Amino acid sequence: MPVQFFDIKRQNQALAKEIGAVVDQVISSGRYILGENVAALEKEFAAYCGTKHAVGVASGTDALHLALKACGIKAGDEVITTPFTFVATAEAIAYCGATPVFVDIEPNTYNINVASIESRITSRTKAILPVHLYGLACDMDGIGKIAAKHGLKVIEDCAQATGAKFAGHQVGSFGEAGCFSFFPTKNLGCFGDGGMITTNDDKVADEIRVLRGHGSRQTYHYEMIGYNSRLDELQAAIIRVKLPHLDKFIAARRATAAIYDQALKNLPGLRLPQAPKGHNHTYNQYTIRLMQRDALFDHLKTQGTGAMVYYPLALHLQAAFKELKHKAGDFPECEKAQNEVISLPIFPELTIAEAETAAASLRSFIKQ
Repeated sequence: MPVQFFDIKRQNQALAKEIGAVVDQVISSGRYILGENVAALEKEFAAYCGTKHAVGVASGTDALHLALKACGIKAGDEVITTPFTFVATAEAIAYCGATPVFVDIEPNTYNINVASIESRITSRTKAILPVHLYGLACDMDGIGKIAAKHGLKVIEDCAQATGAKFAGHQVGSFGEAGCFSFFPTKNLGCFGDGGMITTNDDKVADEIRVLRGHGSRQTYHYEMIGYNSRLDELQAAIIRVKLPHLDKFIAARRATAAIYDQALKNLPGLRLPQAPKGHNHTYNQYTIRLMQRDALFDHLKTQGTGAMVYYPLALHLQAAFKELKHKAGDFPECEKAQNEVISLPIFPELTIAEAETAAASLRSFIKQ
């Protein structure tokens, strides 16, 4: 049977009554921007993440941008990050006039290689922006020690990792700010774009709130150049319905990952996801790697099994970042991964039968 890569409709149908009720309430209220649902969600999300503040914004990309701005990143600064991520990570750095400085990844986790960070620090380095890729937390102890030693800010990209933990603590609670996306395919998704910034810093939270509303505290009075980046009341209401189910959603993702782990273990040439001790993987993506990735992708397609490649071309090789003057070979682990990774279907409502079918499709390729 065909296996879709992702099907958000199943989750929304299961919660249709609750979602419909809150959507009707918002429509009837006449308050659609920064209303009571946004304020309530900010409190609830901060409590979930274990932070003092959470500030709703228009998207995960805006979360990164505004967090960097609120942490003082400006033109001429450098921010260390990974080139193996969605473009928004480095885009947000560039929006501030700063330069993304890339560090290669660890081959087993696909996260930034902490051991390589210090060699990239210069007098212009002001922050480290780790990405918790595929739903797996980075080594925040190692990153935190480096940041403290060199006086650097830490802004976490948690877009794919809502609900992930490192050493028992939620991502988004380690650095000066944590940046989340509520894009529909994420662990916690809304009905469009939406984002959240978590922080324990009162000043950072206050500046983000001013920045998201055109730089204004008082209507038609502007103390800085800001942005139009407010979380919609409708999206906040929908996320509030889903947030109490988040841990259940993540448990379902892990159950699917366990099916894949068992069905695909010991296949020649195939590398499965790994979660080091102290990291709990949320499996926003179940990403494997195989040297014959492109042929596997074609095979899965013919079998009716959905798959995606995150990401086929690392940021240091993208035309948008040509001014950084990188070339092939600069980040070898990243470049190997871009040619080998492929993600299998995984979402909370995926059935056991569907997961087994997807695994069988993959096994049939390797056994050819």
